[in-house]
Amino acid sequence: MASKKGITVTIIILAAITGASFLLWMVPENSETTFVVSDYGGYIDGVKNIHEILQESIEMEYQNLLNEEISPEDYNSVVEVTSSQVTAQISEFVTSKPPEEWQDSYISYMDAMKKFNVYVGETKVLANLIEKESSQEELTEQIQKIESLKEEFKEFIKISDQTRPN
Repeated sequence: MASKKGITVTIIILAAITGASFLLWMVPENSETTFVVSDYGGYIDGVKNIHEILQESIEMEYQNLLNEEISPEDYNSVVEVTSSQVTAQISEFVTSKPPEEWQDSYISYMDAMKKFNVYVGETKVLANLIEKESSQEELTEQIQKIESLKEEFKEFIKISDQTRPN
């Protein structure tokens, strides 16, 4: 089993990323808010860096779940934090209002983050199946679904990179 210290450190890292994100972009309650972004390439690169950290973190914990080094309950705690951070990133993306030449790239990356969030949710479904001691067939089917989602969000990232203006 993974140590509680490792889980705590992971959760703290994920919380720090979310906190830093909101410190950079103070989000008022007004639904008409847009983020003023002047360096669209830099902004999307920053979002990609945060997204990569979230991917690495969830992938590490996912492997720990599969290797029975972390309990499904502990894994679900990590998933909740990760999912809320991805949702916050998507919200920032939606309100950033990129110019026309950046829209295809931004939309593709936002789709990647949405698909990543679905991926994260499906890993939680797997954790629940493990906790309920489901059949190997059910587990294998869920793992295949997770792997498919992983490929889909990675494909959206590639499309986003390919549609960036020069």
